[in-house]
Formats: sequence, C-alpha cells, structure tokens
Amino acid sequence: MPRSPILSLILFAIAFSFTTPGHACGPTSDCRIGDRHYRIKMPENHNGTDVIGAIVYAHGYRGNAAGMMRNKSMAEMANKLGVALISTKSASDDWLIPGVPENPASNGKVELEYFDAVVADATARFPIDKNKLMATGFSAGGMMTWNLICHRSELFAGFAPMAGTFWEPEPATCDTPPANVVHIHGTSDRIVPLLGRPIQQTHQGQIPQVMDMYKKYGGYKKSGDTEFSDLVCEDAKNAEGKILNFCLHPGGHSFKSEYVRFAWETLEKTGKL
Repeated sequence: MPRSPILSLILFAIAFSFTTPGHACGPTSDCRIGDRHYRIKMPENHNGTDVIGAIVYAHGYRGNAAGMMRNKSMAEMANKLGVALISTKSASDDWLIPGVPENPASNGKVELEYFDAVVADATARFPIDKNKLMATGFSAGGMMTWNLICHRSELFAGFAPMAGTFWEPEPATCDTPPANVVHIHGTSDRIVPLLGRPIQQTHQGQIPQVMDMYKKYGGYKKSGDTEFSDLVCEDAKNAEGKILNFCLHPGGHSFKSEYVRFAWETLEKTGKL
C-alpha cells in the first residue's frame, strides 16, 4: 500500500532529525558539549549556508544561556547586523575565573577551555566564520571577557567587555597577543564601580588600572575620541592597527544592546570584522 504524502513527510522529518545531529539545537534548546552547553540563534531569513559572523555573549552573575535567548532587543540587533548570537553558560552561578568569590583560588582554566570548545563546536555545526567572532559580556560576563582578552585573544577578532573587569589582583601582563577591545562602563555604576568594591574576601579590580596595564602591554597610543548615543570614548591604536577604546556613559550598572552593536560596528569599520 503506498504511503500518504503526510506520512512520507513525517518519516522524512524523523530521518532528517537523526542524520543532522549538529543542528539539533538552537535558541530554545541546548547545544551540548560534554557536561556544558551553549545556545545559538541564527539571523532570521538566513539561508542556512552563507557563512556569517557571530557575537558570543557571557552572562552576568547567576545568569544563563536561555535568558539571553529571550532578550528581544539583542535578537533584533543581531538580525540587523546579520550575525549569529551565541549565548554561553558558566560552570557555576559565576564564571570560575581567578579571584572570584565562589572560588578565589580558581585559575580560570575550566572556563577558558569551555570557550575553546564553544567556538570549535559552533563553527563546526553552523556556517559561522571563525575569523568574524566578537566576545562580549556584561558584569560578571564582562569579567569573563577580560580573561578571554588576556588569555585567548586569538580566539576572537574583537572583544567588548561591559561593566566588568578582573578580580584583584589584576594581572600585570597577559599571555596572548594584544587584541581589539572596546570597553564600556557607566560612571555611576555601583555594582561594579570603576574602582571596584569588596565582595566577601575578594575585591573587584580597578578599571583605570586594567586599561593602563593593557595599554602598555599592547603599545596602544591615543588616536582620537568617539561619541555614540550617551557614550564618550577615548580611542587608542597600536603599531599593528589593533584598537583599545575606553567608552564611558553617565549611567549605572546597565546593559544595552545598542552598545553591543556600537562595538561590533566599530570593529567592522576599522576592518577587524
């Protein structure tokens, strides 16, 4: 007896789901990598084959990958840029980086290796250009981003940490080449003040000190000033053309998708993405 067209479609869908396991995850389901995961949203109307860039986001304290996928503003921003949005998840409530209150003795290795795995997995499963990736994060995610800047600079084309930096003691140097960085922070931030604050037995790092360290490390020199929305940026560049922009806004501990867009477009205009 011949199959009905509907039955044939159902059987095809079932077979397809088993033969393409690499795409069996997305904005509402986890992409598993060992005991960890991430989520991803491709741009609307993407044809499934064109290779595109991606924004890799690190959440704040007690955040998760699913939460960012529910952020409509970020989804719309990524759609307009035509890039994928990858949302990562910390190993615990917080990113296990050096100095973190939950585990001050952590060396951060578990998180660095996790981001290695996320990039390798996402660029293998999806049509994403590994040379057009920007890492960003807010608050604790900004701290994670700075650890990536210092120890995984070659994994991303650029970085946009927001409202976060290292825990004390801030590193005196880094161990991977100077990167393209757009740091964004609020001058009225009371959660992660520019000069940091104590939390339990630890203390947040000081933003000006970190910026000075990285400026010297990468040989950046002031190249001008930029304004965007409520951001005022002091721009710097090194002999290799890498940028280090320090952008301040008058607000507090706030996150805006337009800041992420600004960082991406800044890197794009300077030929970094």
